[in-house]
Amino acid sequence: MALLADYAITPDVFDETSYSHPDACDAELRSLKEVLLSQGVVRDLRSGQWRELFSSDHRPWHRRGKELLKKLRQQNRLVRFESTQDGSPVDDVEWCREALGTHETIPFTGGIIVTESVKSAFPEEGLVSRIDRLASAPWWASQDPSVTLHRNVTEYLEELEPVLRCANSIMFIDPHLDPSKPRYGDFEQILEAVGRRVGYVGSGPSRTFPMESDRTCFDQWFRDAFQTTVREAGIRLEVFIWDGFHDRFVISDLVGISLPNGFDTTTDPNSTTHWTRLSREDRDDVQREFDPASGRHKLLRRFVVE
Repeated sequence: MALLADYAITPDVFDETSYSHPDACDAELRSLKEVLLSQGVVRDLRSGQWRELFSSDHRPWHRRGKELLKKLRQQNRLVRFESTQDGSPVDDVEWCREALGTHETIPFTGGIIVTESVKSAFPEEGLVSRIDRLASAPWWASQDPSVTLHRNVTEYLEELEPVLRCANSIMFIDPHLDPSKPRYGDFEQILEAVGRRVGYVGSGPSRTFPMESDRTCFDQWFRDAFQTTVREAGIRLEVFIWDGFHDRFVISDLVGISLPNGFDTTTDPNSTTHWTRLSREDRDDVQREFDPASGRHKLLRRFVVE
C-alpha cells in the first residue's frame, strides 16, 4: 500500500438513491472523507468530465458528497486523466470501465470505489470494490502508516510516484544531502520526476562548515550536479541551507513522509529503511518549521537552480 494512494470513484457513490437510505450514503461518505483528505487523490476521469457531472442536478447528489468534492478540489486531490474509452460514459458501469482503462496507463496504487449495482458488473475484478465493503479490499484494508523499502532509488521512486506526479509543491528535507557524495548520486533521478530543499558536510568530529569561508559554496555544487536535469525536466529547484537539524522528510501539499535515512542509497541488497506517513497536523508543523518566516531555524543560504 502506497503512503499516498490514488483512487477512482464512480458517480453512483455520490448518488443517495444508490443506497438503501440517505443516511447510509451519509455514513459511507463520512468514512471515505478522512482517508481521501489525508492519504489519497482521486482520478478526475476524461480530462475533467467526471467532475463536471456533479455541477448538474439531474441526479440527487448527497450533500456530504458535494462537500467532499469541494474539499478534494481545494486540496489539489483531483487529478485529471485523459480519456481511455471511445465516447463519453452514459452510466456508472461505463464510468467504471473508463477508470479501469486508466489503470493500463498508470496503475492504481489504490483502486476503484463503487456501489453494489456497479460491482455486480465486475464481480471478479479485484480493483473494483463496493464502498460498503472496502474493508475487505486488499488495496484499502492495508492502509498502514509505514512501509519498508530497500535503500535503492527504484523503490524510492515507486513509493514516491503518486507524490511526484500529483503534488503542486514538494520539499525534500535532508541535512546530509550532498550532491558530490556517491550515496546521493541517485537523487538526480528523483529530481527528474520533480524538486525542492537541503546542510553541513560530514558528521561527528569530522564535520566541517564550508560556508564559513564561502557563503556561496553550495550554489555551485548543486548547479553542477543538478542544473542539466532541472532544465530538462522543466522544473524549478529552490535550495535552502539551514542551521543544524536532524530529521528528514518529504513534505508536499498532499502528504508528509518521514525518512530516517533520507535520500541516500546503497548497493547492499539487505539494507532497508522504514518510511512513515505523517498526520496532517505533523505535516503542517514540519512545513511551518522550515518556513523562513517561522524563525525556528536559521536560514544560512537560499538560491535557485533552474
